Amino acid sequence: MGISLLEGIGMGLVLSMIVGPVFFALIQNSIENGFRHSVFMALGILLSDSIYVLISYFGVSYLTNNPFFKAGLGYVGGAIMIGFGIVSFVKKGTPRPNSGGLPVQETPKRRRGFIKGLSLNGVNPFVFLFWISVAGLVQLRTRYTPIDIFLYYLGVLLTVFSIDLVKAYIAKKLSKFITPKLMLNMNRIVAVVLVVFGVRLLKFAIEQSV
Repeated sequence: MGISLLEGIGMGLVLSMIVGPVFFALIQNSIENGFRHSVFMALGILLSDSIYVLISYFGVSYLTNNPFFKAGLGYVGGAIMIGFGIVSFVKKGTPRPNSGGLPVQETPKRRRGFIKGLSLNGVNPFVFLFWISVAGLVQLRTRYTPIDIFLYYLGVLLTVFSIDLVKAYIAKKLSKFITPKLMLNMNRIVAVVLVVFGVRLLKFAIEQSV
């Protein structure tokens, strides 16, 4: 039983090392809005991963092998990422906390962070394909009992969530060294990264449609 949890933690570490658009967006959100807001974004990522775990494990084999489903997810995901990128690029720098500006609307910002994490991670077909591969790996573990399978996925999800929080915390701690100009440039870098990933998703969708 303990072995399955450890194996899940190991897989979670592997997944956490993958640098994608969600990684850059999480770091940006932590620096811009603070660690507490990033916790909600990480929760959105956790929810989307949990949904993918349920879909992949309980076997939607038709959707998995259906290129039209993958293509549709790619088109929607690409459009959303490019949209996020354009908004990030044209957006002006936000006032730093306690800078004398208007009071911060805490709840709406946290809600937006949660939705952003949920959508950015959820619409990425490569995340879905990763969880499909994990589900296949779990099926090969013939020695796994239902409890072992639960502990394995629990280890993966909690490890990814914990490391996301660590990333956000470290980014926030370094935020005092970041000037408004550097923040603006970082926003634009994140915007370009999101657009690049969005274009890749559209390319992926087109390939699936052919």
